[in-house]
Amino acid sequence: MTPEAAMRRALREARRASGHVFPNPAVGAVVYRGDRVLGNGYTRPPGGLHAEVVAIRSALRRFGRGAVRGASLAVTLEPCSHQGRTPPCANLLVEHRLKRVFVGCRDPHPEVSGRGLRRLRRAGIEVVTGVLRDACETQHRGFFSLVARGRPWVTLKLASTLDGRIATRSGESRWITGPEAQAVVHAMRARSDAVAVGSKTVLADDPALTARRGDRVVHRPQRVLVDSQLRVPVSAKLYCDHGALTRVLCGTTAPTRRRRAVAATGATLLELPLREGHIPLRPALRRLGREGLTELLVEGGGELAAALLRARLVDEVHWFGAPILIGSDGRASLGELSIGRLGRAPRLVDVQIRRLGDDVHVWGTVAAPPPVKRRAQP
Repeated sequence: MTPEAAMRRALREARRASGHVFPNPAVGAVVYRGDRVLGNGYTRPPGGLHAEVVAIRSALRRFGRGAVRGASLAVTLEPCSHQGRTPPCANLLVEHRLKRVFVGCRDPHPEVSGRGLRRLRRAGIEVVTGVLRDACETQHRGFFSLVARGRPWVTLKLASTLDGRIATRSGESRWITGPEAQAVVHAMRARSDAVAVGSKTVLADDPALTARRGDRVVHRPQRVLVDSQLRVPVSAKLYCDHGALTRVLCGTTAPTRRRRAVAATGATLLELPLREGHIPLRPALRRLGREGLTELLVEGGGELAAALLRARLVDEVHWFGAPILIGSDGRASLGELSIGRLGRAPRLVDVQIRRLGDDVHVWGTVAAPPPVKRRAQP
């Protein structure tokens, strides 16, 4: 088995942990010898085993210590070298005398970065880094964002008609896109730590924000409600479904009676001083980062999406377009962006496009804004 083939298996394992193990990175690992896979595994929730430990224990259970000695391991992220909730993974690899370790990408955390690799090399283990690096960095982008920027990776999902509408003038919106597009959205929810919505979306649609496969709920990501004055009633599904935690970003001026009612549901209130009557989004995302969230999927509504885009806080956009026309009297998918010059408009790069039934799915990362040209001082 080539290192690339082993890393692809490790990535499949890692994706099984996505959305379930934050603030830890969702890592995957495979122990193999030749073309035989001895064991594989993925990171367990905080306090549980790391991917390398799960993979090695699986190999030991199935084939014994002799088979593991001298075997190879592929892991999507550099093995940790420090004592956290669990012992250092690098020490375990040394203890079982692995011959080669193939690493997808280095861990940027200051307590790990490069130290795990050095620990393995000092023990005589051959270490190769950068195997399927791009795919592994994409897998761990939320963790990287949390370490580097103190906030989660933000993915904005938009679903609209060809003319950019999300509802008719009467408010009817279900369903603009077809079942194929809806299935992809549920898969995105299943990989996310949390799903964020604004208060207007909840008041209009009362979404559950669960990830479903058919009629079966497969994941309950945490919910983030942006509701500055706590206008959403506690009878909303976000408050009544206790299978997942709801975090509510509200203003410090929200009425005390409403704060008490929300707290009584078990939701977590994250209070911030308002700016011009709105939740300040950059501090809000940093607050969510301190709560441990690494991947945030923003599903609505138009004002929240526009505010995040104006603040340059969106990292990736997924747009689902339906072959329907509603007209200018329908509800727009985006609020005002205050774009004066086309060159300052948010632009996607690395764009991909596919058909989903009759719908179109377009996605890409948001390019960094061009630098603002300043006039030279006379």
